[in-house]
Amino acid sequence: MPAEPVAPPAVTDDDPGGRTVRRLVAVVALIAVLPALYLPGLNHKFLDLKIYMSAVDWWRVGHPLYDYVQPDRVQGELYFTYPPFSALLLWPFGLLPLDVTVTIFTVLTVLAVVLTTWWLVAPLIARHDLPRMFTLVAAVLLVLAVETIRETITFGQINMLLIVLILADLLFAVPQARRWAGVGVGLATALKLFPGIFIVYLLATRRWRAAAVASATAAAATALAAAIAPRDSWRFWTHELWTTDRVGRTDIVGNQSLFGLLSRFTAPEKPDRLLWLLLVAVVAVYGLWRATRAARAGDALTGLTLTGFVGSLASPITWTHHIYWFVPAVVLLADAALSADRPDEARRRWWLSALALGTTAVIVYGVVTFQKWGVEPVRTHDPLDFVLQNSYVLLSLLLLAALPVRSGHGAENRTKWTDLSTSRDQR
Repeated sequence: MPAEPVAPPAVTDDDPGGRTVRRLVAVVALIAVLPALYLPGLNHKFLDLKIYMSAVDWWRVGHPLYDYVQPDRVQGELYFTYPPFSALLLWPFGLLPLDVTVTIFTVLTVLAVVLTTWWLVAPLIARHDLPRMFTLVAAVLLVLAVETIRETITFGQINMLLIVLILADLLFAVPQARRWAGVGVGLATALKLFPGIFIVYLLATRRWRAAAVASATAAAATALAAAIAPRDSWRFWTHELWTTDRVGRTDIVGNQSLFGLLSRFTAPEKPDRLLWLLLVAVVAVYGLWRATRAARAGDALTGLTLTGFVGSLASPITWTHHIYWFVPAVVLLADAALSADRPDEARRRWWLSALALGTTAVIVYGVVTFQKWGVEPVRTHDPLDFVLQNSYVLLSLLLLAALPVRSGHGAENRTKWTDLSTSRDQR
């Protein structure tokens, strides 16, 4: 009798070749999506970086730095708004051709994405025995797809370089009590002010030495700038810092802060300052309370992520490219979902997975990339408008309350995740 034909082996989870094919397909699919998200019609042609360089050129020939102004059809007028220390570091780039400067900033930002993403996912790879190279490549591609990173790259912003300083400090130097702990946060604060919220976090967590080092570093960098450019420094710290109109309109959808949310109710008028300060106080107290307890539980990543959300919500102006903190939030949610592997944790795992996937979908689609809000005063007309126009604000508030925290274990160990609102303080 003729032998019966033998069916080819099925591709299963135990088949290395099948796993390799699926991983390659996933990576290729992610790579294919990225060009659509970076199409010329959706990017900003390095507008912010060009303003920085033009302002530095204006400054170099003897004009006051903060007199530089550039017309803009949405914002009216755009200025140089960073502290003088940032201008000093940008000065050498003004000697280079603009295309070279753009290339340098883009390459540095992409390298920063790769480095920080590795810092975030390496513990997951170790704890859950994930495929190292595939996980890292897929994570980097997903981070590059996030609107915050797209806006950072296509505006020519320096945000990812600040994130490197902050994460290096708060993930490694501070937990390990290194002598230089606090230097990264201090330099980042001197460059762009926003990271100053992490000095408050260091104080709240009683990291007195790191907080002192951060404060001294920021003060030293600021003093250096004042010694080199005394008039511009005096003008910035006594006047320009407090003039929020220089940064742009507060009602446009790109401003995803509490003040932006309120501004879209009252546009074209400014919202009530007392109401805003009350909301900021509530968010800051609650968010820093959770961040402090996360730090005491040994979870540095959750502590700094919650602090980042507090800063984003509290700042009067928080552009979409400022809110990097969704990225570590998704990592934390994914880690929590993978750790909820007991039968009695199925519901929790489902909830964490849904929140991680939902957050990813929102931050990849974005708030402003595919919308046309901003030329006219932006008002909140109905509930759908409210949700769409304030997606990042609402998501930040949700994560501020719902982000899980590792309790009682170091970051290197497989951990049991608990919601900090119901867990006990570990110290």
